[in-house]
Amino acid sequence: MSRINQIAEKAAAENRKLLIPYLVAGDPNLETTITLMRKLVEEGADVIELGIPFSDPSSDGPVIQRAVERSLAKGTTLHQVLDLVARFRESDTITGIVLMGYLNPIEIMGYKKFAEAASASGVDGVLTVDLPPMEADELNAVMRAHDIDTIFLVAPTTREDRVASITEHCSGYLYYVSLKGVTGAALTDFDSVTANINSLREKTKLPIVIGFGIKDAESAAAMGQLADGVIIGSALVEKIALLADQVEHDADLLSETIKVISEAREALDKLV
Repeated sequence: MSRINQIAEKAAAENRKLLIPYLVAGDPNLETTITLMRKLVEEGADVIELGIPFSDPSSDGPVIQRAVERSLAKGTTLHQVLDLVARFRESDTITGIVLMGYLNPIEIMGYKKFAEAASASGVDGVLTVDLPPMEADELNAVMRAHDIDTIFLVAPTTREDRVASITEHCSGYLYYVSLKGVTGAALTDFDSVTANINSLREKTKLPIVIGFGIKDAESAAAMGQLADGVIIGSALVEKIALLADQVEHDADLLSETIKVISEAREALDKLV
């Protein structure tokens, strides 16, 4: 059983919603990233989605695109991201780590080499936003051989036949994109999210988590009522951007940076 499955089963048994923050590795630098990862766990993160910086983040909005640019300007590589996960694992063997990004860097490294390195580093899942599920068999096979989950996105516009293919290939959890568009957009149509989540429940037993448009405790609680967990990305990354101009990051500044996560955790726990 993968670490993500263990985390999800434990949360379900405790009637606890999963909280999954997203941040870009190397933004504003690698040392700050690992410090933030540890702080996020302290504030109740169950899984951390760690963005692999890529020069053409086409699915991301301006907030995350700028974070990617800051990371790339520091020369962050996929090898360094994997080293970062390995360092995190030296003190944390419980929290799930999912690498989220685009296929190109993985293809350049090679599927087999990437899977071996990811497994050795302590990666639990991989989400490649531009890899169609019907073309993912090769990557899936290599990842599963190393007990690494492959996570896929379902959008409001996803066709029924495609949903079936996604749920067949997906493991760990299913990532439901709550709105049309890129990351950072506003979430307003709660009724359609409700209907789509209910429909997905009939098609998969995987935990369903909602991302895109969750910006604060209120929206986290609203989506947490519908799903097994929530993902918070742009709202956190926007705060991390403020650290780029700081020479030193004291405890109060770091706590303020991830306040959206601590507040979301509190709101989600009140749903129990």
